[in-house]
Amino acid sequence: MGVLKRFEQRLEGLVNGTFAKVFKSEVQPVEIAGALQRECDNNATIWNRERTVVPNDFIVELSTPDFDRLSPYSGQLGDELANMVREYAKQQRYTFMGAIKVHLEKADDLDTGLYRVRSRTLASSSSQAQPGGGAGAAAPQRAAGGPALPAAPPRMPAGPPPGVPGGGVPAPLPQSQVRRWVEINGNRHQISRATLVMGRSTEADIRIDDPGVSRKHCEIRTGSPSTVQDLGSTNGIVVDGQRTTHATLRDGSRIVVGNTTIIYRQAEG
Repeated sequence: MGVLKRFEQRLEGLVNGTFAKVFKSEVQPVEIAGALQRECDNNATIWNRERTVVPNDFIVELSTPDFDRLSPYSGQLGDELANMVREYAKQQRYTFMGAIKVHLEKADDLDTGLYRVRSRTLASSSSQAQPGGGAGAAAPQRAAGGPALPAAPPRMPAGPPPGVPGGGVPAPLPQSQVRRWVEINGNRHQISRATLVMGRSTEADIRIDDPGVSRKHCEIRTGSPSTVQDLGSTNGIVVDGQRTTHATLRDGSRIVVGNTTIIYRQAEG
C-alpha cells in the first residue's frame, strides 16, 4: 500500500470522521501530502553516497476561508502530515537534520481551494552539523517552485571560471539533450515538438476525456524554461496550487485542468 493511501486511511477515522466533512472543499489532505512529497524531492541535497538530506520544516499556506475551517484541527492534521513525510522519506532513503514539523498559515493572497508550500532544513542541537554551518543553523527557506536563495554568495577565485574561456557564462544545455514528457492518469506522453496542445477535442495533441476540460484547454511550450499557457478555457488552469493563465514549468510541476492532474517532467540526456 502506498504512503498517500495509508495517509488517507488514517484521516478517515480521525476525530470521528470530522475530516470527511471539513475537507469537502477544493483543498484535499492528499493534495497537501503530495505537495510535501514533491517539496522533499525538489529540495533533496546529496551529501554523500549514503546520505540525502531533505527539508524537515514545512509551512502550508492556505486561503483565509480554508485556514479558518482547518485551523481547529491543525495540530492533528500537522501530525498526520509529518508522519506521512517520515514514511515517504524512509521509502526514498532520505534523512533529516531535525524533527519534522508541518504548520498551517493564513495567506491573504490565495483564493479558496489554493495553497502554497514552503520548506526549510532546520538542524536540531543533537544533529550533525551541516556543511559550512553549525548545528542549529537553518538552510535557506524557499517557496514551492521558487529558487533557494543563499544567505551570502560564495567567494569565487579571481579570474574566469574553470572551463569557461574569458569568464563567459556557460552555454545552456542544448534543447536536443533535454527529454520532456507529461504524466496523465498514470500514462506517459512524450513531448517531441515545440508546442503541445491538450484538451477534450480529437484535434488536440493529447486528448483528455474530462467534462471539465475545454476542447483546446492549454498548451505547453518547450524552451528554457518551458511554459504552460491557458488557451481561453472555461475553467482555467491551476499550476502548482496557483490559478493562472501562464506559468513557468519545472520538473514535477502539476497542472490541474478540470478534474485532471497533469505532471510535467523533464530530464537531461
